Amino acid sequence: MKIENKIEKLINEQIVHEMASSNLYLSMSAYFADQNLTGFAHWMKLQAKEELEHAMKFYDYLIDRGGRVKLGQIPAQPVEWESPLKAFQDAHKHEQDVTDLINNIINASIEEKDHATREFLNWFVKEQVEEEASADEIVQKLKMVTTPGGLLMMDHSLGKRGKQ
Repeated sequence: MKIENKIEKLINEQIVHEMASSNLYLSMSAYFADQNLTGFAHWMKLQAKEELEHAMKFYDYLIDRGGRVKLGQIPAQPVEWESPLKAFQDAHKHEQDVTDLINNIINASIEEKDHATREFLNWFVKEQVEEEASADEIVQKLKMVTTPGGLLMMDHSLGKRGKQ
């Protein structure tokens, strides 16, 4: 069964949001690299890659459902933050916004009785819980950092992401 136009439109918008998320995190990675915080940069670079993978999941799903992918413009992202804490606070807020967008697609899929889309989105619901928790954990730890040494310890720790 071909996907409904309303759901197709929302998923196309979500593809752009996921690509924008990837660009945001890549921009944050570059910011951290410029600050010589290579662990933070590594963490954000992996996050950027993950967001691009999310965009492709939506892309593939839309095609599988007989929909038409129509890529929109990806907005420019910030390039500077006042601190690592502020960058991660922005990342956490961004993940909360993405959760809201996914919830909106779920609500539309319920209205349209599109059970396949609702089932597909369950993976993203679980993923967003993890994304928000991960960003918030780093925010809370950064709030406790009071010395450059503490920041460097966090940098070292974040540099291990994906290497364990």
